[in-house]
Amino acid sequence: MEPKWSNIICKRVLLTGFTLCIVLVTKPSSAIDIHADPEVMMQNGTTGILRCTFRSNEVVSRETSVTWSFQSSQPGNQFSKAPYVIFYFSNGKESPGPVEFKDRVQFIGDINKRDVSIQLSPAQFSDNGTFFCDVKNPPDVTGTPARTALRIVLKESLPPSNTTIIVGAVCGALLLLVLIAVAACVVMRVLHNRHEYEGCTSLESVSSQAPKPRKKVESSLEGSRCTSPSGPLQGPVIYAQLDHSGSKNSFHKMEPVVYADIRKN
Repeated sequence: MEPKWSNIICKRVLLTGFTLCIVLVTKPSSAIDIHADPEVMMQNGTTGILRCTFRSNEVVSRETSVTWSFQSSQPGNQFSKAPYVIFYFSNGKESPGPVEFKDRVQFIGDINKRDVSIQLSPAQFSDNGTFFCDVKNPPDVTGTPARTALRIVLKESLPPSNTTIIVGAVCGALLLLVLIAVAACVVMRVLHNRHEYEGCTSLESVSSQAPKPRKKVESSLEGSRCTSPSGPLQGPVIYAQLDHSGSKNSFHKMEPVVYADIRKN
């Protein structure tokens, strides 16, 4: 019994060690993430861009490949049955696709920046369908191709672009600021005029309540009263009878005698 159990243990140890060696030595392939716009609208006859980017843990090399495919949404189109390769890039070279896309598809991305976008010019109604973007960056080769639904419409059917919306919003904001500034100036001017009017009214009321000046005569009298006299004032003239002869029958002659009446100032 003991030799049998020892053989089983040895086999299990060997199997475990072999598994660990495989895990440590062998590096499994990692996945690659590919991203593209879900839906794009283009005007018929214009130039449009189909954007596609990818993320990979590996360094981009000459072995990195890019494949763009197209499947039409129109039942009668020759590309409606299955996706057809319209562009292929590998080893730094581009491979042309079918005649329908050969002169209209141009690679505008930068694979070192993980950008593999293409340009379609001019866009046609026959381009309505789904475009597939697939990238292989060995050893990152496992990933789901990104898809973009392309719609070719007339100019009247295009929605307003983000640029138009942004410009309109900026113009509206500037106009609103101008209106606010004008309104503020008008209000300040009205308040200033009202303040000046109230100031003039208050001055008129104060001037109407001020006492009237006295008459010129009264002021001259007060001036004369306040002025001190330069010499003594002359009193009233008193007349008295003086007798020069000393007799009773003598003729009485009246002569004026002036008595000075000195008054205090």
